[in-house]
Amino acid sequence: MPKRISILGSTGSIGVNSLEVISHLKNKLEVIYLTAHRNADLLVQQALKFKPKAICISDESKYDDVKGQLNNTSIKIYQGREGLLEIASRDDVDIMLNGLVGASGMEPTLKAINASVDVALSNKESLVMAGEIIRKALNKSKSKLFPVDSEHSAIWQCLRGEKLDDVRNIILTGSGGPFREREISTFYDIKVEDALKHPNWSMGRKISIDSATMMNKGFEVIEAYWLFNFKLENIKIVVHPQSIIHSMIELKDGAIKAQMGVPDMKVPIQYALTYPRHITSPWERLNFFDCGDLTFQKPDFKRFPCIDLAFRSLKKKGTAGAALNLANDYSVDRFLKNEIKFPEIPKINESSLENHNWIKNPTLEDLKELDIWVKEHVKGFS
Repeated sequence: MPKRISILGSTGSIGVNSLEVISHLKNKLEVIYLTAHRNADLLVQQALKFKPKAICISDESKYDDVKGQLNNTSIKIYQGREGLLEIASRDDVDIMLNGLVGASGMEPTLKAINASVDVALSNKESLVMAGEIIRKALNKSKSKLFPVDSEHSAIWQCLRGEKLDDVRNIILTGSGGPFREREISTFYDIKVEDALKHPNWSMGRKISIDSATMMNKGFEVIEAYWLFNFKLENIKIVVHPQSIIHSMIELKDGAIKAQMGVPDMKVPIQYALTYPRHITSPWERLNFFDCGDLTFQKPDFKRFPCIDLAFRSLKKKGTAGAALNLANDYSVDRFLKNEIKFPEIPKINESSLENHNWIKNPTLEDLKELDIWVKEHVKGFS
């Protein structure tokens, strides 16, 4: 019997790659639910191809368009935030792949966990914002978290077969993005199109900016903390421009285990959906004779202050991660709209981290109220 899958964010880069994996493994994986924010035409194409039970379009202004195009099918159509959360709460699937971008993906993760559905998690913001809440929910549920980010998937694979007591450090690699060697004095001249040009990965607009600021690497540190239960001082970052080694673990006897491959998100997506198997796939293979030299550098916190903000928020815990995450969502949005300059992203993020009303043990309601405050705080920054 095929494994039943729901995909949140099916029209984004993670969602599209996930459906490629499912097309390849159509006898092993079956699409039950799909959701998208506002790309109605692509959602309709996906629905016609995969024939899910139901879909959701979050942007309610697109609902009539989607409904009209699927009028002659039996596919149920939901709309809005409520529709998204309804699909995320369904327990008639084996695994939910959360490919949503930003803070909006956190609550759907919790909904699936509370329904005892396994979660293939690409939405790192879930753990950045609500790591402690999610960990407590997992303890009460039969649900398991399977990381989809290439770095966390790599660590997950390296840890298999090892005793956690034998692991000294987990080591996240990062490419350094497009500005790894750019003069810091020219950062105020960075244009949106410059920041969107990632040297190795093809990603959506928001995550491309997070890669350029290396905020994504900071968030990955927080995510790794909650996923793997390592102390903060045992989570390291290494800049690796070629993106061939996706991450590593250092064992206490000095051995290093690394997971390597071409930069292709279909590989970690497939592993999350088919765990514990490494099933045959048609994806590109790593050719050692073509990949050139592999190089490594220390992360530059002066060039990329967002990394340090993540470490600071994790030391503080409570609402600190949520404040940083929300501020980054809104500041990146302002940058993409050409309302602020590139170096102002970390400045806004730091201001929100330091000035919000910190709560040690926040509830979901506390996080929703924090969202309102951060949104206004970022809007007023000039």
